[in-house]
Amino acid sequence: MHSKRSLLVVAAAILSLAALAPAVAASPRSGDVHVTKECSAYTGAAGDYCTITSSNLAAIPRGSKVIYLKALTFPILDTNIVLDPPGPGNNKAFGHVYLDLSTGAGEATFSGGTGKFTWFHARVDVSSLGGPDWAWEGTYSFSPAD
Repeated sequence: MHSKRSLLVVAAAILSLAALAPAVAASPRSGDVHVTKECSAYTGAAGDYCTITSSNLAAIPRGSKVIYLKALTFPILDTNIVLDPPGPGNNKAFGHVYLDLSTGAGEATFSGGTGKFTWFHARVDVSSLGGPDWAWEGTYSFSPAD
């Protein structure tokens, strides 16, 4: 009798977990993103980059590069960008930045990429921290396309 009751408890637990699994799998990973970067290597030319110095998001580790694909037309930076973390693999996020250097404020958006960034989306406000240092503050999600 004891083994039947144990079997029923185990079966109920498995069914409960199976019922929860689709809900857990469908939940996107999302939240706030806080990133700082330094841009001493950026001169305004296409292909120049800034380097991430801190990030609260594991997918964007320190040392990641933000590569600017179009040259700066002072005072506006309006270009596509590639976020390229260090290390092996094909992990790149694709985005766009619009930044008014006369005010030190702008916005960057990301929509997908390769590898771990396939389902990455983000929208961040860009602000100057002084000198070559900049901040990104916004939101992100990793979720499949609709």
